Amino acid sequence: MMERAGYLQKTRVQALDCDGQPHEVLEVHILGGRFAIRMKQLAGALAGKVVIQVEELTHNYSYYLGSTCGLGQVSHSGKALNISLFHEGNFTVSLSSIRAVMYGRERNAVIVRIPESALPARIRRVAQGQQQIPASV
Repeated sequence: MMERAGYLQKTRVQALDCDGQPHEVLEVHILGGRFAIRMKQLAGALAGKVVIQVEELTHNYSYYLGSTCGLGQVSHSGKALNISLFHEGNFTVSLSSIRAVMYGRERNAVIVRIPESALPARIRRVAQGQQQIPASV
């Protein structure tokens, strides 16, 4: 079952990168952390299968972009943006709700956590009479 983990919103302010260049960003709030996705990268990802950076966003009299905290890309079905944060897990948000936020029809979009799949241990079938060679690691 997917559970709500945060939201995505468009702010009218611009964030400065490490070179002092302003960028229009979408604010991403996940599990109490504040991150940003650059609008130009997001537009490129919506147009094609491009990987985008999810960067740390700090506020100290102005907004500043920090280090890369994760990656995002459009799902195979083309209906969602999957966000993978390096230390937090995997999340997803609907592309239709992202477009609604980008074009001002909605104020925010819900981000949900993708549950971790418990993969079963791989079972190897051994034929009758087949020798097994032990391996030491």
